[in-house]
Amino acid sequence: MKRVVAWALLAVCAGLALAGCGSLGYYWQAASGHVGVMRAARPVPDWLQDAGTPEALKSRLVLAQRIRRFASAELGLPDNASYTAYADLQRAAVVWNVVAAPAYSLNLKTWCFPVAGCVGYRGYYAEAAAHAEAATQIAAGFEVTVYPVHAYSTLGWMNWAGGDPLLSTFIGYPEGELARIVFHELAHQVVYVPDDTAFNESFATAVERLGGARWLQREGSEAARAEYAAFDARRQQFRALSLQTRRDLAAVYASKEAQAGDWASVAAQKAAAMDDFRARYAGWPGPRQGAYDAWVARANNATFAAQGVYDDRVPQFEALFVQEGRDWPRFHAAVKRLAAMPKAERDAALKRIDRIAGAARPASAAMIGPSIPARPHGDHGA
Repeated sequence: MKRVVAWALLAVCAGLALAGCGSLGYYWQAASGHVGVMRAARPVPDWLQDAGTPEALKSRLVLAQRIRRFASAELGLPDNASYTAYADLQRAAVVWNVVAAPAYSLNLKTWCFPVAGCVGYRGYYAEAAAHAEAATQIAAGFEVTVYPVHAYSTLGWMNWAGGDPLLSTFIGYPEGELARIVFHELAHQVVYVPDDTAFNESFATAVERLGGARWLQREGSEAARAEYAAFDARRQQFRALSLQTRRDLAAVYASKEAQAGDWASVAAQKAAAMDDFRARYAGWPGPRQGAYDAWVARANNATFAAQGVYDDRVPQFEALFVQEGRDWPRFHAAVKRLAAMPKAERDAALKRIDRIAGAARPASAAMIGPSIPARPHGDHGA
């Protein structure tokens, strides 16, 4: 394993060295951080045979392997080394992402990287480093959020070295959520378009929702479906609450006052929209959890914009899934055709699909069955 890790580090660094000296410190922490994850990983059978592995963890690993097989057999997701090993990271998150947006815009600042292209976040394996980057962006005039990330994808590039492992940061998720996160990350190995974060994340979110629904319908127990229904209902209540604020803020930033450069009026309208969001949250009928309280406390343009990246195009991908007869290989092939288009053509094609999405019932809701109520779209964030 050490030799494989060493070669992985050399391969990553060789590509990253092309980015220039000013970025080498950042890329070194990224490469060495991922190598640390790989070094912590052991094949799942090793954990299962280890007398020191807690029985509760063994049970979760067995479940995760069932989910992994289902992903390839039923959803057409890649059948490779990813998620056949497990790493205990002994920390709350695998990385911490920094997202930033201007004071009067919901457009995320982007950073550009080899292979991945330009994305609307910058990840750090050390939380302190993420907050240091956040301070830099705040000093530059951006609104910033730092949030923990519990899983990420290497896009299939590291399957030769063991792939992406299951992690202690998400292995304890409720069954439906565990299935969704595995499906989401594997979806990035099916299709990934450099410089189009919204396309990539919305596709992966659609796969996790549709796939999670199918898993629960076919493999989940009544207890798992009930647990997921309660968990997801809370999330969707919050999504519905925050979606309107995102729309309100977008309207403020496109207003005639903004066009005229009347920033005092724009600031007042923005403050009113944020006050309304927090007031409605204070009267929210859903269960109050620390994660939601924290999200609301730090809510700004960056948090709302990051949420939109994961949510906004999901209805279009769900409509495309219906168009393709709910056939997973056909669906993946259709998404690959979209991915091959120039961005302007791809966006136009998605807009055409949007007309269907507006008229059709969400495919994920239709597939879940009566145990789980139909849900609004949007699954990223708190």
